Amino acid sequence: MNKKKMIRLTALVGVATATGVVAEANQAHAATTTTTETTNQTTNASVESTQAAVDAAQSAFDTAQTSVDNAQANVTSASNNVTSASATLSSAIANKEAATSENIASATSAVSSQAVVVASASQAVSEQAGVVSAAASVQASAQAEATSASASLSSSSANVASATSALSAAEAALTSDQSTAANNLSAAESAASSASAAVSSGQAAVDNAQAAVASAQAIVDAVAEVQSSDVINMSVAYITALKNYLANPSSANEAALQEVAKGADYVKELQQKFKSDASLDVVVDPSDPTVQEALSVYAVNLINHLRNQYGLTTAFGASANANVAAIDFVKKYYDDEDWNIFGTTGSDGKGHNKNGLDAYANQLNTSIAEDAGSGLTTWVNGKATMATTTLHNLLYAVYSDIATMLFDDGGTNNWSHAQSIFEDGTILGTGGFNNVYLGVAFDKYGYAHYELYNATEGNHLGKNAYSLDVLTAAQALLTNAQASLASAKASLQRMITNLMVAKAAVVAAQNQLAALENSSANDLVAVTKARTQLASAETSYQTALATYKQKEEALKKAGDNLAAAQASLEAAQATLATAKAKLAELEETVANLTNADQLLAAAQAAYEQAVANLTTATGNLGAAQVDLAKAESQLALAEDTAEQAKVRAAIAAQVDQQLNGSTANDRQSAGQDATSLKTNGRALTATVATASAAKQKQGANQGRLPQTGNDDQEASTMALVGLGMLGMATGLYGYKKKRLTK
Repeated sequence: MNKKKMIRLTALVGVATATGVVAEANQAHAATTTTTETTNQTTNASVESTQAAVDAAQSAFDTAQTSVDNAQANVTSASNNVTSASATLSSAIANKEAATSENIASATSAVSSQAVVVASASQAVSEQAGVVSAAASVQASAQAEATSASASLSSSSANVASATSALSAAEAALTSDQSTAANNLSAAESAASSASAAVSSGQAAVDNAQAAVASAQAIVDAVAEVQSSDVINMSVAYITALKNYLANPSSANEAALQEVAKGADYVKELQQKFKSDASLDVVVDPSDPTVQEALSVYAVNLINHLRNQYGLTTAFGASANANVAAIDFVKKYYDDEDWNIFGTTGSDGKGHNKNGLDAYANQLNTSIAEDAGSGLTTWVNGKATMATTTLHNLLYAVYSDIATMLFDDGGTNNWSHAQSIFEDGTILGTGGFNNVYLGVAFDKYGYAHYELYNATEGNHLGKNAYSLDVLTAAQALLTNAQASLASAKASLQRMITNLMVAKAAVVAAQNQLAALENSSANDLVAVTKARTQLASAETSYQTALATYKQKEEALKKAGDNLAAAQASLEAAQATLATAKAKLAELEETVANLTNADQLLAAAQAAYEQAVANLTTATGNLGAAQVDLAKAESQLALAEDTAEQAKVRAAIAAQVDQQLNGSTANDRQSAGQDATSLKTNGRALTATVATASAAKQKQGANQGRLPQTGNDDQEASTMALVGLGMLGMATGLYGYKKKRLTK
């Protein structure tokens, strides 16, 4: 009977059996219940039995797998042994080939030579060990001395601490009044010292103020003399020629003016008229406001005297505001920009800073003209520094510059300086000079700048105007100096009074302290004694400290020597070890050459044994793999059988539930349906065939090894019986096929 036919027959048997069960259920429900319970028990027992078989098969499979793994490891190890034995055999063959009498003799000689090297190295190690032993002894002695010195230092430190404590106690024994008195004395002495220093400082201030008064008085005297004598007078012929030229600057008029003016010779004549007075040789600061006032007033007076001779009624003015503007302009556009107007020779300078003049005129919203002179460079003795200039230098520079401006400058300037002095309402052809104020400033190169501003209500350049009486300004300087002197003298007197009070306080504090010291003589003696003891303890401590440092240094040196000796010993030991290793290597070479035949035979035997072991291990691996394949097949069959048992148990439980829960009419109907199913075997067979095909597909997916024919038929028969019952249940209760066949 082929497999396909057997499947169809089994399906019909399943239907008949199911139909009979239903018919019996219609006749005797109690009997049917007993039958289904028995069936459930049987199927459940089958499930447990098949699961146990699966567990056993799994255990057998695991054991077989372990055997395969072990066998594989043995094969790997045996293969490695063969490789190693092969290498050893090759080495033995090479050794055999090298085992000539000449090589053996040479190797034996090398052993003898190396033995001498080893003996020498061993002797060096012994000698260095002695050095290390001696160094260790010295280090131990130094350690003992350092320990002793440390103990002595600790003892001395304790003595210092004890003496310090005793001194503190002795000092505490003194009364608080004595301490307060001592503090009072210290404070009084400090106050007296400060008062004395203040008096010294005050006296210096008075001396300086007196010197300033003397200097101011000299300036007053000198300026009074200069104001009356330093004027520049022009001849009528010069004035007439200059007016003709300024009205019509023709060549003829210029020649006539040159003839009358006499040029540089007349300038020297004017310069020689400047009154030189020793009282003017006082060092002054050109930027001092009082000096600035004197210079600008002096220059304006010279210019206005010239304008008066020329026949002009309008005069130039001088003010503090104009002076400040001149100083600011020169600093910003000459000093800060390193603009040397004349240069070092008088002909290599940059000239006027016209851009600066335009910018500053816009800033002040006014008209500005600038005259410049050689200033401090016109002295006979050469150029002076700004830091050491005198009032004489400055006044002479202004006088000389204005005298020089009266004549032809040469070049492109021609008579432009004279024009700036004698024009009225305009300067150098530029209008807007109806109220001229002059500011004087010296640049860092020593050149003089005369800035001509048109003062208005808006720019305030005419504010804080100076009196054009130079003597008034100088007298103000003297008045200020005298006031400073009076203030310094008053301050000095206060300081002297404070010093007298401070000295009296010192005397009182000394008396108070002396009285308390007389009444506390014993306490003072104790303090003195404690201080002496502390000094002695500190001296002992310093001695102990020096000894300790000496011993520590000796200990460090001994330790360094020991470390060096030990390092030398280690080096000698390393040399000996190297020599011994080489000797052993040479001895091994001699032994290998001498025993070449035995070593070769042993290597050959070991190689053959390794090959035999590999063959055995390979065979064991094959047998283990066969056992593993068989265990795997049995595990797959057991799992398939267990799955089928679970399906039968599920079907029996479902049928039992359906039969126990139905009425008599339901059972009768079920019987009719079963009869109908029995006669309609073709439809049921189709259902079973579909389920069988699904099962065959599942078996194909799960089966890892071929199954026996009997096992396959038995499993298929049981599956078809279950599926027949499943088909009947579907007809009776209408369950979905997908759910029942899942």
